[in-house]
Amino acid sequence: MPHDWWRTGTIYQIYPRSFQDSNRDGIGDIDGVRRRLDYLVWLGVDAIWISPIYPSPMHDFGYDVADYCGIHPIFGSLESFDRLVEEAHKQNLKVILDFVPNHTSIEHPWFAESRRSRANPKRDWYIWRDAAPDGDPPNNWISNFGGSAWSWDKTTGQYYYHAYLEEQPDLNWRNPEVRAAMHEVMRFWLRTRQEIAESVFRGKRYWIPGDRAAS
Repeated sequence: MPHDWWRTGTIYQIYPRSFQDSNRDGIGDIDGVRRRLDYLVWLGVDAIWISPIYPSPMHDFGYDVADYCGIHPIFGSLESFDRLVEEAHKQNLKVILDFVPNHTSIEHPWFAESRRSRANPKRDWYIWRDAAPDGDPPNNWISNFGGSAWSWDKTTGQYYYHAYLEEQPDLNWRNPEVRAAMHEVMRFWLRTRQEIAESVFRGKRYWIPGDRAAS
């Protein structure tokens, strides 16, 4: 396969939860995807793009990530993911793992730390703003899912920004520590599973709000 396969190849997106259930628990899983590799080869695809399979409370069907370096138990394990990639590569299929860098789950340990206090070292990992003078959100920005893009945190007395659900607080990509942490996430997948994985990430686009967020 040419090095620019991602430009010209046929990519098949798989939402594992509804693809195939291998253990009869009513939820599709990684082993279910693995069992259908022959079918995908028959279709003539060059790569499979797997929707998020990370640990998540599933407020947004996996796009609210609680741990970037794990696999949600309903889908399998890191070992089952390894087997999938290994067998896919034997059949000359590339594997694309969906990466969600814009926001985390509200249950991610980073956000738990960030909302603990205004002085917490991870406070600036997310986007926090004071209320407007009347107590309303800082501005009139709307979430992609409707309603205000700001949610009040009563513990620390500030609003946090979320482009999507309130359970998906946006990361502050202006913070170099956030960028470094996300780079380390990618290194985890590419380094610890390097023996079998040449996988690439599909990065969900992230947006950095302008300075007007403070007004």
